[in-house]
Amino acid sequence: MIQIGDHSLSKPIVLAPMAGITDQPFREVCQAYGAGATTAEMVTSNWQLWQSQKSSTRLPDQSWPEPRIVQIAGSEPEQMAEAARRCAEVGAQVIDINMGCPAKKVCKKAAGSALLQDEPLVAQILTAVVKASPVPVTVKIRTGWDQAHRNAPRIARIAEDAGIRALAIHGRTKACLFGSGRIRDHC
Repeated sequence: MIQIGDHSLSKPIVLAPMAGITDQPFREVCQAYGAGATTAEMVTSNWQLWQSQKSSTRLPDQSWPEPRIVQIAGSEPEQMAEAARRCAEVGAQVIDINMGCPAKKVCKKAAGSALLQDEPLVAQILTAVVKASPVPVTVKIRTGWDQAHRNAPRIARIAEDAGIRALAIHGRTKACLFGSGRIRDHC
């Protein structure tokens, strides 16, 4: 059994979020077929952009199965903390921080897996979000930036010290993008 704060997951399987894929209907299907929890598609930490149709569907709704997990992405500690607080206000029961997305448009903003290159900033973000959030905070990372810069154990220690309740590690580096290690030797 997996325990995240007050939430006990009935099954040890959690659907990771993926933009354009893990929408509400997909999450419902995954839970019907055995996922203990599902996570909504990531939402920007810039809460001023949440009024768009796309972002509004990624914010929690009381109809979502529990625990309602929302993933936020960004690179500014104060903005990430405010986003976590606001997500909890509208019904999120767990906040997940995205430090694993390898997409160019996310990394270009020093968010997602780009954060793995700046361990002091990771510590600032995780500490700020945990302090601001009234609900448990989790984080998703990759094994590192590339094969020469694998720092998941150090990031995990930073997360533990900050009070992160659960950590998921995508078994590839940022350089692997979404490919398989069998396909690309550097993964």
